[in-house]
Amino acid sequence: MLANVAITPWHWAGFIVVILFFIALDLGVFHRQAHVVGVKEGLAWTSVWFVLSMLFAGGLAWWRGQEEAAEFITGYIIELTLSMDNVFVIAVIFSYFRVPERYKHRVLFWGILGALLMRGGMIGLGAALVKKFQWMLYVLGGFLVLTGIKVVVADEEGVHPEKNIFIRMARKFFPVSNEFNGSKFFATIDGRKALTPLALVLLMVETTDLVFAFDSIPAIFAVTTKPFIVFTSNVFAILGLRSLYFALAGAIGSFRYLKVGISVILICIGTKMLLLMAGIHIKTEASLIGVGTIILVSILMSVWAARRERTG
Repeated sequence: MLANVAITPWHWAGFIVVILFFIALDLGVFHRQAHVVGVKEGLAWTSVWFVLSMLFAGGLAWWRGQEEAAEFITGYIIELTLSMDNVFVIAVIFSYFRVPERYKHRVLFWGILGALLMRGGMIGLGAALVKKFQWMLYVLGGFLVLTGIKVVVADEEGVHPEKNIFIRMARKFFPVSNEFNGSKFFATIDGRKALTPLALVLLMVETTDLVFAFDSIPAIFAVTTKPFIVFTSNVFAILGLRSLYFALAGAIGSFRYLKVGISVILICIGTKMLLLMAGIHIKTEASLIGVGTIILVSILMSVWAARRERTG
């Protein structure tokens, strides 16, 4: 085993190049033509990204040691879990705009590509702040506790595009067509370029992910403050989000207790960060087991409740 190999700019560049290759392969080969992505295909791609994530974790264990591999897996699971709440919101957005099934993959593809760019910038800023101001960890911890409480007690507000400032600005500065133009984001109206409803959907997906990023990115800093681990775990979680949507789209209503599980995870992670003030450090392995247990219990409770309704 080769441990403690220093992370250099070449490692960052190599990782980004490989990820861009897989993204190009996805859109340019496997999804070149717009088509309906079914549950089986969604599950297949979810499995592919999960296997790639675990292979990457294995590489980290070999090159950087077991601790960083555990940090990556914990961060990956946390980010993926918090992203599942985003899946539910995306489903509501698609329903609101009545997006045809065959165009959903294109929206999610470009939406997730944009999310990677946004999160990369936020991770870089967050890592720099935490490194310079250690007390930021406690601020983030308190923020996560409050967010976790808000998630479980707040009323469902639904999706309101008319309240989204970016949608309002887009409508103000650009004409918007009333009809879809295939899978295109632009159309021509009276000789002028106009946005299609699909472009507004993409804008909603991007801004929604931005909101969720304010919860998920601080959460991973409770596990590690190493930029490479934070970034790579976020990338794999976001790339798996698209296929996760298609895998769960037909069963979203069955995960009623997942929101409660996400709330508990946020509160626990925030508490872990606050405990550092008292000199109490919870090991990464314990965090991984705790997060996994909470997810499993919330899913099992959801399945049990759904079956009880069907049989009762």
